[in-house]
Amino acid sequence: MPQTNIYDALRESHEIQRALFRKLMRSKPGSQRRIDLFTRVRHELAAHEAAEERYLYVPLLMHDMGLAASRHALHEHHQIDELVEHLEEVDPSGEAWTKQVKALSHKVHHHLREEEKRFFQISGKILNASQKIRLAGQYRRDYLRMHHLLATESL
Repeated sequence: MPQTNIYDALRESHEIQRALFRKLMRSKPGSQRRIDLFTRVRHELAAHEAAEERYLYVPLLMHDMGLAASRHALHEHHQIDELVEHLEEVDPSGEAWTKQVKALSHKVHHHLREEEKRFFQISGKILNASQKIRLAGQYRRDYLRMHHLLATESL
């Protein structure tokens, strides 16, 4: 069985994000399920972003060819974080929350598509095969650590 690379690891989280947003968008306004799903979305986004920034974006920032793409991706992470922060302050049973969660979903889906279609190709030219495998392990460990940290903070 071939070892997974950083892109395989990232795509796993991307699919989790897509599935969580599908469920969140169908959840009943004001329901406990909606609140629980939003918490799961927040945690997934935060764990993914932190590990991805550390173990994909930072190595690419060290190369001229990866600089612009990494900066753009970091900017989109910041925009996503701001949308999440805003949603935390809005009543989940109201229309404003639904409108904001749609905007967040759109932004996240745009970011994931852009990453998979453009960013992965750019970084694939910079990183060699062993780096891609090593980064996958580092990403996965940090991603799980961040999930654990976020879960304990929520208690």
